[in-house]
Amino acid sequence: MLRRRSLSLCAAVFILGLCPLMAASITYTISGTLGPILAGSDRLGANGESGVLTIVTGAGLTPTSTTSTSATYTLPKNAITVNIGGTIYGTIGTSTLVYNFPASARDTIVVTTNVSVSGINGKVVGTASLAHGSFNAKVKNHPQKFTPTPQTLTAAKKAGGAGSQIKYTVPFLGSTVVGLNGTASN
Repeated sequence: MLRRRSLSLCAAVFILGLCPLMAASITYTISGTLGPILAGSDRLGANGESGVLTIVTGAGLTPTSTTSTSATYTLPKNAITVNIGGTIYGTIGTSTLVYNFPASARDTIVVTTNVSVSGINGKVVGTASLAHGSFNAKVKNHPQKFTPTPQTLTAAKKAGGAGSQIKYTVPFLGSTVVGLNGTASN
């Protein structure tokens, strides 16, 4: 009887301890169709393919740096999943998540991660251009959800310009930037 009570108490403590951790995460999903090609030769053939970036961050993280209109967070290994055309690219090492919330322009989420495919390492930078006011200054203290959700993403018209885009860099193949039309949600 005592053993059963002890096991029940241990299970309750485990569940109560686990629930706040599960509730303390935020998942962003950025998905859509990649294209047009904005820069580079697209040697991996991403143009016209589906693309999904999934970002999981803890709501209790503290930023590694901030400015008056941005907050940068370092995410642990495997916090970001990159899926291009149905191929999942495993992330290696830590990743970076930057929230930009300028006074008058669109807010953005910019993620930077390193991936490995068949032993070849590359870098992926994804930019989701969100509605102005999606985030507020509280994101400088901890990650937060954006509102409204979901939001429609419109592809950038030029590399590095306004709009949503994915840049991938592979050694010996160079860099390619493709636009992204789709949705962002959390």
